[in-house]
Order: sequence, then C-alpha cells, then structure tokens
Amino acid sequence: AAGAFFLGIRNAFYGLRLSQLLLLPRALRPLAAHWVIDETAAVALAQRDRRAARLGFVVTGASLYALWNLTTLIGALGAASLGDPDDWGLDAAGPAVFLALLAPMLRSPLERVVAGLGVVLVLACVPVLPAGVPVLVAALAAPIVLAVHGRRAAARPAGQPEPTTATDATEPSGTAEGENR
Repeated sequence: AAGAFFLGIRNAFYGLRLSQLLLLPRALRPLAAHWVIDETAAVALAQRDRRAARLGFVVTGASLYALWNLTTLIGALGAASLGDPDDWGLDAAGPAVFLALLAPMLRSPLERVVAGLGVVLVLACVPVLPAGVPVLVAALAAPIVLAVHGRRAAARPAGQPEPTTATDATEPSGTAEGENR
C-alpha cells in the first residue's frame, strides 16, 4: 500500500507539470491521466515546444499501451517456455531503463549529485534491506544533498554567489553557457 501511495504521489507531480506543459482540452485530461508515467513524462518534458511535447506524450503513451498489452498477452501464453527469469539477469533491466530516461534531465551539478547519491544508497541497501525499501532510502538523497548545499551556502562569505554551472565559475559574466540557450 505504501509503494502504491508513493507511486501515486510521484505521478501526481508529473501530472501537475505535464498539465502546464501540454495544456490539453478539459475533455481529454481524464484520458491523458492514464498515460502519466515516467516514460511519457520524460519524453514530453525533453521536448522544446508544446507541439513536440504533446506529440511525444501521445506517441510514447500509445506505444507503451500497445506494447505493454501485447507483451502481457505473449507472456501469459508463453512464459513457461522462457525458463527461470533469474537466469536471464533481467533484474537490472528496469533500473537501467529508468536511469537512461533520467540521465538527459540531469542538467545541473546539484541534480547529478542527488542522482549519484541515490544510486549509491540503493546499491548499499539492496543486499541488506527487503525489496522496495532501498528505493525509499534513495529518496533521502535529495534532502541530504540540499542540507549539505544549504550549509555550504550559509558558510560562504557574504556577497560571493555560488556558481550554478561549471562554466559560470570560469567564464566572465554574461557569457555562461546557460545564458546562451
């Protein structure tokens, strides 16, 4: 129940962000809500404009819906012929796909540190905690990194801003890569 609750919370945040980005007609929103998942959110948010975001959301949602149902049917009809799934090493496939979807969205050094710490926490906890708990522990990465970041910012001398990107620290004001976008 707790896992379903946290999944619902995560998807609610995706839905809030996607509703602002996609601006779908009110009649389509209940239908689109069924496709608010990691993959559709990642594809839609990676697009440069609303039209491409809508297209990415719909194509990803429709593809996943069709393929999920097709592979479920195939699995129901022929799963016994595959043998033991542990022999295939598929336990790493889910996290690998999630990391592949997440990686392009990590733009700032702080985001990369949070993601890296989350990976370290999961890897450290998997051998000693029950299934599902390491992911919950990894959620502590964000508050830990933000607390350390906040302490460093408080300890910084007054009037000395922290660089937001590596290029901000080395380039003169007004020429940072982030300002050229």
